[in-house]
Amino acid sequence: MRPLRLGMVGGGQGAFIGAVHRIAARLDGHWQLVAGAFSSDAARAHASAAELNVAPDRSYADFAEMARAEAARDDGIEAVSIVTPNHMHAPVATAFLEAGIPVICDKPLTATLPEAEALAETVARTGTPFFLTHNYTGYPLIREAREIVARGDLGRLRVVQAEYAQDWLAEKLEETGQKQAAWRTDPAKSGAGGAIGDIGTHAFNLLEFVTGTQATHLAADLTSFVDGRRLDDNAHILLRLQDGAKGMLWASQIAPGHENGLRLRIYGDKAGLEWSQEDPNRLRFTRLGAPAQWLTRAGAGTGSLTTRIPPGHPEGYLEAFATLYTEAASDLRQPGAAPLLPGIEDGLRGMRFVTSCVTSARNDCAWTAL
Repeated sequence: MRPLRLGMVGGGQGAFIGAVHRIAARLDGHWQLVAGAFSSDAARAHASAAELNVAPDRSYADFAEMARAEAARDDGIEAVSIVTPNHMHAPVATAFLEAGIPVICDKPLTATLPEAEALAETVARTGTPFFLTHNYTGYPLIREAREIVARGDLGRLRVVQAEYAQDWLAEKLEETGQKQAAWRTDPAKSGAGGAIGDIGTHAFNLLEFVTGTQATHLAADLTSFVDGRRLDDNAHILLRLQDGAKGMLWASQIAPGHENGLRLRIYGDKAGLEWSQEDPNRLRFTRLGAPAQWLTRAGAGTGSLTTRIPPGHPEGYLEAFATLYTEAASDLRQPGAAPLLPGIEDGLRGMRFVTSCVTSARNDCAWTAL
């Protein structure tokens, strides 16, 4: 089975997430990068293409030109990966969807909720496939946790806690010229959410993905602790979930000692689950009144379907990303083949989460419907 032809918008020299997507796309052999508009700066775009062995005639200085040209080719791309800052997600995705080219988009979906709603309408109208890379849903033991909850092994859900703590923005890094910090703290490029948009959406998505239930209301306390920062760098959020469960979400980028501390805890009336992204190959399962158990990929059921290497050999971030790219390829070859793959609705949930958090915080942490 030949690899599918992949294009990329963004992710050129100096970018972070583009390289992650490229590694993930080629890990299982289902994709080959053949075209790209890697930067809004023409010189940087073409230099990036040369470094990535993309042919000069398929290196573009403009994403709209790329969408038109690739749609017209007999050997045009079969999907595009969008790895730009948030404010470019909507226009880039729209151009390719209108050209009939499937989209694989980094999260969050867009910079604003109206953009997200318009994009969802475009997906529905064109019928063009759209995938969102909430990559943490690709971990084998996260898939296993979802199955454990769905089986009812935890009983009736009572408490869910999600947290995502980092420390890289504990100082005003955006004033040093650091590219990633600069756009992530700029409302014009990031949108209304700082930490809640960048990492809070991951925690929120993971919470709903594993529990199989949705939050109905939230109360959010957003803070910009670093003087002069225009977007939140810390968030404490209370959640009310369907069926009466209660949730808590902490997202912070100013917590010294935390590198990438994504954690999830779920407790029902029969048992509990705990998982940490920094120790992703183990899942703690605790039945009420019984000794705790550590589940690994060796004994995973559903989760074992996404693993690549023998138990005891750690799988992590890149492999979880690769799972989504592999499932996207499977879905394009056979629609419906990847039911757990995040899509446009997951993106809308994330943008409604960000918007509701901002609304709640502006109203003294008032409870706000999602």
